[in-house]
Amino acid sequence: METNAYRVLLYYKYVPIEDPVTFAQEHLAACKELGLKGRILVSDEGINGTCSGTIEQTDAYMNMMKADERFADMVYKIDETEGHAFKKMHVRPKKEIVHLGLADDINPNEITGQYLSPKEFFEQMQAEDTVVIDARNDYEFDLGHFRGAIRPEIRNFRDLPDWMLENKEMFEGKKVLTYCTGGIRCEKFSGWLVREGFEGVGQLHGGIATYAKDPEVRGQLWDGQMYVFDERIAVPINQVEHVVVGKDHFTGEPCERYVNCANPDCNDKILCSEENEHKYLRSCSDECREHPRNRYIVEHKLSEEEVEVRLAAIK
Repeated sequence: METNAYRVLLYYKYVPIEDPVTFAQEHLAACKELGLKGRILVSDEGINGTCSGTIEQTDAYMNMMKADERFADMVYKIDETEGHAFKKMHVRPKKEIVHLGLADDINPNEITGQYLSPKEFFEQMQAEDTVVIDARNDYEFDLGHFRGAIRPEIRNFRDLPDWMLENKEMFEGKKVLTYCTGGIRCEKFSGWLVREGFEGVGQLHGGIATYAKDPEVRGQLWDGQMYVFDERIAVPINQVEHVVVGKDHFTGEPCERYVNCANPDCNDKILCSEENEHKYLRSCSDECREHPRNRYIVEHKLSEEEVEVRLAAIK
């Protein structure tokens, strides 16, 4: 393996952390000294991070964490990459590392759904008495998901409990399986499902990121790509076949390219081709295209006349 190769680490651990503010400050300094870049959240309930660096840098980070008894057994999902997956290094203290919007929050160390290995999840999600719930955001689902999984009509993870309760009859007499990117969201969500009395609750242990690397399953029954919260945006999962499920926001044609709407007040993620990005001024609607602070117009230094011509061509 080349010495200039990079890796991305994805990890979490629900474990008490006293004084997360001080911890975050010291952890940031340590990460910068190692040369890492990434985004790490810490709270009194634990740590949730993704960071990138060279093999030497990421090894040094994992060794540093293993030397701390709180994180000694923390599991890392490791991806090889050609360079840093982040532009900067951030370590931020938060009230929660995962926000499910609950007044009475879930402690995954006390209650959670049954852990399922990739093989177990692969087998169980094909059973007739099973429903599979995607516990991620809508734009993550639209890029890729397990075949037959339910897409809750929500915009944010914190809205999931209310949606489940409103549609509870859909799950009567069914076993409920859930999954997310690395497993951290499912720890709380599956625990909430158990507490609410849903039946046969299971979660994909280690998330989609672990499922993709299992040598037996090889990512089968996953369609599309997995959305990741770094510069890569999307990574492949299914090693056997690739089925594109993403659709261009403007034409409905197959697409796996995400951009953010140029209206800073909107900033929605939209799937679109490079051609349509320019044709529609990287904006999801007429209102966003005509926004006075449209970032596409500013970046490309378009005059009022040029904008009017573009808008007229669309309409």
